[in-house]
Amino acid sequence: MTLVEQTLRCRFTTALPERLIGDKAYDSNGLDARMALRGVRMISPNRTGTRRTQDGRELRRYKRRWKIERTFAWLSFKRRLVTRYERYITNFEAFLHCACFFLLFKLL
Repeated sequence: MTLVEQTLRCRFTTALPERLIGDKAYDSNGLDARMALRGVRMISPNRTGTRRTQDGRELRRYKRRWKIERTFAWLSFKRRLVTRYERYITNFEAFLHCACFFLLFKLL
């Protein structure tokens, strides 16, 4: 939850996303308020024992989050990405791009 603003600052697109989907750790009224000031709607399921702040319509979008989690799981099969052997970030990013290419190639 503490790195959400930093992640949005380091994005590679010019426009901010309309919605940001996170897991239960992102359920915070303070984070919701800070993201609302930027024009971003936070979508995350409520933690147990907290008051419901979202209706069911927004949480339907959360159900498609498994696609992202599945992609990270596929990338974790690449040993070179799991254990970062590269000293420089550019080399690591190159291997990450290669792994993504091979994932897409396998799906075709």
